[in-house]
Amino acid sequence: MAMYMCRRLISLSVKNPNQTHISPSSLSSFLFSSSSRQDPITVSDYLLRRHQFSPETVSKLSKLSSLVKNPESSDSVLSFFDESGFSMTQIEQVIKRNPCILSAKVDRTIKPKIKIFQDLGLSPTDIADIISADPWILMRSTNHLGLSLLTLKSVLGSVLGMSKVLRLAARVLGHDLEKTMIPNIEFIKSCGFSLSQTVEYVYRFPTMFLQKPEGVKELVRRVDEMGFNRESKMFIYAIRAVSTMTVKNWERKLEVFRCLGFSDDDIASVFRRAPSVLALSERKIKESTQILLDKGKSDISFVIHNPVLLALSVENRIKPRLRVLEVLERKKTASKET
Repeated sequence: MAMYMCRRLISLSVKNPNQTHISPSSLSSFLFSSSSRQDPITVSDYLLRRHQFSPETVSKLSKLSSLVKNPESSDSVLSFFDESGFSMTQIEQVIKRNPCILSAKVDRTIKPKIKIFQDLGLSPTDIADIISADPWILMRSTNHLGLSLLTLKSVLGSVLGMSKVLRLAARVLGHDLEKTMIPNIEFIKSCGFSLSQTVEYVYRFPTMFLQKPEGVKELVRRVDEMGFNRESKMFIYAIRAVSTMTVKNWERKLEVFRCLGFSDDDIASVFRRAPSVLALSERKIKESTQILLDKGKSDISFVIHNPVLLALSVENRIKPRLRVLEVLERKKTASKET
């Protein structure tokens, strides 16, 4: 803990060499003044004045009414993170996302969870990245966390793969993977995908596999209704696109296309070519389609065969290209007249 506070003071002196003077007496006062202070202090005051957290982080916590009842215990929490390889930025992320960690017992709550990661072979950098992304991992039961990590490792086949997924979606560890990911993987395999393909999809869309198995089956049913061939490489992307919307939002997207002049067969064709287009906002779908259809520059069949255009930026991609086409059309017309 003393080492952590010394590093903070040294850091401040480097950042503000003309404002921060560290004398032996001030260092001693800084290190030992906490032992005589018994009154609880606010989280924001504690972090700003005692540990020099950035004003930006403290402002995020300014509305908290929580108090630091045992500053010395909270000091040990921050010191442990520092000694475990967390950067100051990562420590701030942990506290900002889960302030109650300041009241946790290091030996009982934090160390056992860190040890599980270490025993599985994850590096200090991996551990710091994963936990700072989702500090609530540390508040889960040790047994649950250990089982989730072992299950994930068995699915992905390596520590490297496990680290890759957790960096993308650390909240995977908050789910019962035996009741979600494992049955979902088996179901996706039953749809005609190999194990290697399914594992690759876990890498790309880990949160999709965290849904209840009956929910994933319903997603596949809806994709099947759109006429998707399960052997298509886009099939899994279609499931992913549908999974990002409620049934109500899905129906609203379909209605937007209908109002723009698309038939249900047209919509299905667009979806089969570019599933992610249906996940665009209603405003984006309307804006892009109307620009493409404006003044007869193109027709619905053009959009159907090139649906990815709808995802492009209207101002930066679509309009400039349409202007180029207009210039070329004028030149073509002028050459014919001459």
